[in-house]
Amino acid sequence: MQEKMLALPKFDGRVFWGWFFLIIGSFSYVGFLYAAVISKILPPSDNVVIQAIQNDWYYCFLVPLTLPILVVAIYFHWLSMKLFKHA
Repeated sequence: MQEKMLALPKFDGRVFWGWFFLIIGSFSYVGFLYAAVISKILPPSDNVVIQAIQNDWYYCFLVPLTLPILVVAIYFHWLSMKLFKHA
């Protein structure tokens, strides 16, 4: 009876990959948020890398300009699923 209580649950790797992708996604989100928003608010820096990020405007315009294309892609995906379903 005591052996069953001490047995650990079986680890199949899904938990590891779930946490791995969650952590990588979180770091990517924070990095993008810094590059697109926070770096523009901060005062100018003496660090060359941070100064390059502050002077770059690509990522500030990337998300707003991608949204219309995303809406069109979602519409075509929905349309293709409807055509496939009723074919």
